[in-house]
Amino acid sequence: YLSATVAQAMAMDKEQIEQIRIAGLLHDVGKIGVPEMVLCKPGQLSDREFAQIKRHPAIGHAILKVIPPLAEVLSGVMYHHERWDGKGYPEGRGGEDIPLYGRLLALADAFDAMSTNRAYRPARPREEVLAAMQQAAGTQLDPQLVEQFLQLDFSEYDRMLENHKS
Repeated sequence: YLSATVAQAMAMDKEQIEQIRIAGLLHDVGKIGVPEMVLCKPGQLSDREFAQIKRHPAIGHAILKVIPPLAEVLSGVMYHHERWDGKGYPEGRGGEDIPLYGRLLALADAFDAMSTNRAYRPARPREEVLAAMQQAAGTQLDPQLVEQFLQLDFSEYDRMLENHKS
């Protein structure tokens, strides 16, 4: 939802917005190849465990690449953990070498990760999350996309979270 909303704010065409929405739904499908004890671990991950987590984009890409109608979403699935500064994974791409769908999903994924409860920590307050997004602009996240993102109305996202809780 969040990635598609940014794409809409950028005046991308309807087909691209739908592709980004689908990529958002599927971006973590590769976690099916990561042991549950690693995914749900309440404490800090060991280097070995983090190496397992870092494989999920490539696993997801491998799962989805055999489905021709999903060809356009593959870059989002593969590159949603790359960083603007090149310190991400799986390939260490940086800046505009990261496909747009990957950069959009990274933005939404970071926001969602900070905004929701995790096994290892509770959700952070919205003001803190938005400040962290601003701070990540130009290092972790595409600074132009962060600008677009910070202009969003999050009421629908909040409604979706409330519905999920119930």
